[in-house]
This record gives sequence, structure tokens and C-alpha cells, in this order.
Amino acid sequence: MAAPTGRDIVLELPSDIRSIERTVEYVMLRCRDCRAQARRLDLNFRVGLTEALSNAMLYGNGHDPCKRVKVEITVANGRLQARVTDQGNGFDPTAVPDPTEPANVSKPCGRGLFLMRSLLDEVWYNDRGNQVTLVLRLDPGDALEGGIPA
Repeated sequence: MAAPTGRDIVLELPSDIRSIERTVEYVMLRCRDCRAQARRLDLNFRVGLTEALSNAMLYGNGHDPCKRVKVEITVANGRLQARVTDQGNGFDPTAVPDPTEPANVSKPCGRGLFLMRSLLDEVWYNDRGNQVTLVLRLDPGDALEGGIPA
């Protein structure tokens, strides 16, 4: 893992799902001063980031141990933002079936995207489809407003 730059977190990870839990715990620890958002941070952000990392490693990078996943965490303008970028070819998120539709309930795809969209305030992808940005809006008086503590 790379060291944080300034008050943001920037990490480069191998496409190894065993690194997900350690990475998410590191980010959560660095965001521990976010007391006003503790529940949403610990559930919503944690689950969303975990899903984004697993999708990047498993689907984006296709389990290729030579490919990396970049994670950028920023706190600014009342938002905690995570950007996850893989080295894959990307995909069209609008083409992924809605897992809540009766015809798709038994299909294994789309659940992670559904969780991210349900738990985070904003989720968007770059045009290529190999980068997802997750946003959790923070309360105005939140301790993290000035950035992630060193």
C-alpha cells in the first residue's frame, strides 16, 4: 500500500481479494474522527467500498495478479469520496440487470452495484467504466470536514 498524500488517502492494491478487508479497515481507521456519521460510515461506506474493491479486482481486473487497483479517498465540500479504478477494459453499468427484478433474482450479477447505489448518496462511473466514484455526504459540522486526520 502506498502512503497517504497530504490529508487524502491514495492506495495501489494488487488484484488480490485478501487485501480488501485490510484496506477497508485502514480507511475506516483513518476516518474514525467522523463521529457524527459513525453509523453511515461503518455500514454504508464500508459496504460500498468493499463492493467497489471486489468488483474492480474480480470483474475489472479479471483476477489478474499483475493488474492493480487504485483507491483514492478524499474529504472535501461536506463529502467523503472514494474513487476506485481498475486496469480492466471497463463495462457499461446501465447494461447490468437490476437484481431486484423478478426475472433477475436468481442471477448472480448486479447485487454489488445495487448495494453501492442503495447505500451511498452518489455513485457514478467514468465513460470507460473502469472507475467508480462513491460519495457519502457528511453533516456540516462533521470532524472530518477539514480532511482525513494524519
